[in-house]
Amino acid sequence: MIDFIWLVIALPLFGAVGLLFFGKRIGEPNSGRIGSALVVLSFFIALVAALPAFAGTLEPENVLLFEWLPALGVNVSLLWDPLSAMMTLIVTGVGALIHIYGTGYMHGDSRFPRFFTYLNLFIASMLILVLGDSFATMFVGWELVGLSSYLLISFWFEKPSAAAAGKKAFIVNRIGDFGFLIGLMIIFATFGSLSYSTVFANANILETGGATVTAITLLLLVGAVGKSAQLPLSVWLPDAMEGPTPVSALIHAATMVTAGVYMIARSAALFSIAPVSSGVVATVGALTALFAAVVAIGQRDIKRVLAYSTISQLGYMFMAVGATAYVAGVFHLMTHAFFKALLFLGAGAVIHGMHGEQDMWKMGGLRKKMPITFVTMLVAWMAISGIPPFAGFWSKDEILAITYGKGGAWVVLWAIGIVTAGLTAFYMSRLMFLTFWGKPRWDDGLEPHESPRSMTLPLAVLAVFAAGAGLINTPFRLSLEHFLDPVFEVIKVAHPPEGSTPWILAGVSVLVALGGIAYAYRRYIKRALPVEEGPRWDFLEEGFGVDELYGRTIVLPGKAVAESAAFTADARGIDGLVNGVGGAVKKLADAATRLQTGQVRSYGTGMFLGTVALILWLLVRGGAF
Repeated sequence: MIDFIWLVIALPLFGAVGLLFFGKRIGEPNSGRIGSALVVLSFFIALVAALPAFAGTLEPENVLLFEWLPALGVNVSLLWDPLSAMMTLIVTGVGALIHIYGTGYMHGDSRFPRFFTYLNLFIASMLILVLGDSFATMFVGWELVGLSSYLLISFWFEKPSAAAAGKKAFIVNRIGDFGFLIGLMIIFATFGSLSYSTVFANANILETGGATVTAITLLLLVGAVGKSAQLPLSVWLPDAMEGPTPVSALIHAATMVTAGVYMIARSAALFSIAPVSSGVVATVGALTALFAAVVAIGQRDIKRVLAYSTISQLGYMFMAVGATAYVAGVFHLMTHAFFKALLFLGAGAVIHGMHGEQDMWKMGGLRKKMPITFVTMLVAWMAISGIPPFAGFWSKDEILAITYGKGGAWVVLWAIGIVTAGLTAFYMSRLMFLTFWGKPRWDDGLEPHESPRSMTLPLAVLAVFAAGAGLINTPFRLSLEHFLDPVFEVIKVAHPPEGSTPWILAGVSVLVALGGIAYAYRRYIKRALPVEEGPRWDFLEEGFGVDELYGRTIVLPGKAVAESAAFTADARGIDGLVNGVGGAVKKLADAATRLQTGQVRSYGTGMFLGTVALILWLLVRGGAF
C-alpha cells in the first residue's frame, strides 16, 4: 500500500474539486456523505500502509510522484515513516469523524456542499504538509492550510465578525510565514537543497549552537509560532471561533495549529544542535501556556474557552519539543487531538441544542437534557485536566517530568507548567459546571435537546480514545518511543528521569489538578454563582487587551503608512509623475496639430520647401559651395 499512499491525498483533493463543480447538483445530504466517505477511505488506506510501523518493521520510504524543482533539488515525493504515518492517521481519523459530525451540524445550511468542498481541501492540504519529503512540499501544504482556514473561518462571511476573523487569521499567519520562508532560503543557501534527506543527513556540518543553525531554527520557529498560535502571534485563534464548530474542531485538533509542532519535530536534526533556539521554543511554549490558561478563566463564550485552552495545550507541546522531548511532544499532540476534538464537537452539540446560544451564563442544567453530550464531554474534561488514567494525564505529565529532569532553569518552566495544569483544571471545571450543572438559566421558550446520531456517534468514538489513547505510552506501554525510533534514532531525545521522580511529579500534578476542580466546584456549585462583571473581568475576557495593544501600536500605524503610500506617495508622487509625462506629451501633440491644416496646397508647399532644403544641405556637405 505504500506505493499507493498518494491516494490518501488524492481522495479528499478529488472530493474538493468534484464538490466545487458539482456540489450544488449533488445537494444535501449526499455532498456531505461523499466528502466524509472519501476521508474515511483515506484513513483506511493510511491504516493499512501503517501496519508495518505498528509491527516495528517500517523503514522510511520515499514515493516519487514527479519532478518539480530540480534546480532546488526537490521533487514531488512523499515520505512514509512512523511520524508521517502517525500524523496521517490523526488527520484522516479525527478529520473523518468531524466530517460525519458536520453532516448533522450543517444540516439546512444554504451552502452545505461548499462547506464540504472546503473541508475536503483542508484535509488534503494538511496531508500534503505532513507527507511531503522536503521543506518545499511542506511549504506548499503550509500555505494551502492557511488558505483553507481563511475560507472556513469566514464561511459565514455575511457576518462582519466572521469576515474580519478570516482576514485576521490569514494576515497574522503571513507574518509567521515570512520568517519561515527566509529560514528556507538560508537552508537552501547552506545545504544546496530543501530535501529532508539532504538537509538532515548533512546537519552535522553545522557547528552546534553556531550562528547559522541558530538563525535557521529561530526563523522556522517564527513560522511555527504563527501557525500554532503561540505568543506573540496567538491573537488570531480565538477569533477563528466565528467559523462553524466543525471547522473549529478541525483547526484545533487535527490540522492547522498542530503544523508548527510537527514542523519542529520533523526538523529535530536541526533543533537538537541549536540549544539557544530550543530554549526559546520551550520558553515561548511555557509562557503561552500560562497566559492562555489565565485568559480562559474570564471567557463567557464556551468556544472561546476552548480556543484559549488549545493555545495553552500547544504551549505544552512547544515546551516538550523545546526540551528535545520530541516523542513526548508528538504524544501530547496525539492525545490532544482526541480530547480537544471531543470538547469542540461537544460544545457544538450544546450550541446546536441551545439553538445557537454560546454564552455559558445562559446555560446550566443541561446534563439531563443532553445526556450523551454530557457523558462524552465529561471524559474529555478529565483528559484535559490531567486526571489518570485518561489520555491527557500521561502525555502532559511526561512533558512535565522531562522538563523537571533537565534541571537548572528548566525547573522554572516545570513550575509554570504545574501552575498551568491547575488553571486548566479550574477553567475546564468552570465550563462544565456552568454548562451542565445548576439551575437552567436559558431564555424563556428555549427547549434544549440532544443532537442527532450523526453528531453523537463521533462524540462516542472520540470519548473512547480520549479515555484510553494515553495507555500507548505509559510505563505499562505499547511504546510510542519504539514506534518513532526510525525517525529520531540518530538524535538525542530527552526522556523522563528514572526511579520514583516521575511518579512523585505526577502525584503533584494530579493534586494540583484536583485542587483546581475542587475550587471550581466550591465557586460555581457549592455556593451561589459569583458575579463575573466589572473592568477586571472585562480586561481578562479581552485577553489583557493584547488585541487593542496590537491595534494601536501595529495596525493603526500600519494603516497610516499604507494610506500615506496610497494617497500621497502613489497618488501625488508616482501618479503625478506619470500623469505629468502624459500631459507634456499631450501638449506637444496639441502644438503639432496646428501643422495639420487639411489643405493639399499647404502640404505640397511644405514638401517642396523640404526638398529644396534637403538638396541644399547635401550640396553643402558635398563641398559644392
